[in-house]
Amino acid sequence: MILYPDYYCQDVTKITPEFLNKHKIKGLILDVDNTLIDIDRKILEGAKQWHEEIVKAGFKTIILSNTNKIDKVESVAKVLNIEYISFARKPSRSGFTKAKEKLNLPAENIAVVGDQIFTDVIGANRSNMFAILVKPISKKDLLITKWKRPMEEWIIKKYLKSLEK
Repeated sequence: MILYPDYYCQDVTKITPEFLNKHKIKGLILDVDNTLIDIDRKILEGAKQWHEEIVKAGFKTIILSNTNKIDKVESVAKVLNIEYISFARKPSRSGFTKAKEKLNLPAENIAVVGDQIFTDVIGANRSNMFAILVKPISKKDLLITKWKRPMEEWIIKKYLKSLEK
């Protein structure tokens, strides 16, 4: 189902090289807001070390964000030493296609990591990429996101029930 991720976990630091290799993933497209940083722009504890390990293990990474606040994305990109694309218009395929081209990998070898079903998961599924949904870092959300959370929580409950079957 287009609304369901391929994998659901606590945060990016729980995504291991072993897990990625098992699923033939060679590149990661990473969301920023509430995936790598909270609403106050504080980076997730352990994210820098996790990213260093992922890159050292041979995986390619890029940030894909819907924000038009370049300074916000750029500051995270500098900390992680990673390339970025902002104002991506997720779940539109165009941003995912640009990221895929920059990673120079086929879609089936790319995982998209983000905290939102209606942008990250749908975009990944529409682009034939592996969708990894993480729990939002913070309960605080941008206004544009806040109204979607109850619906996303309902979808996640249905998704988790489907895994039990």
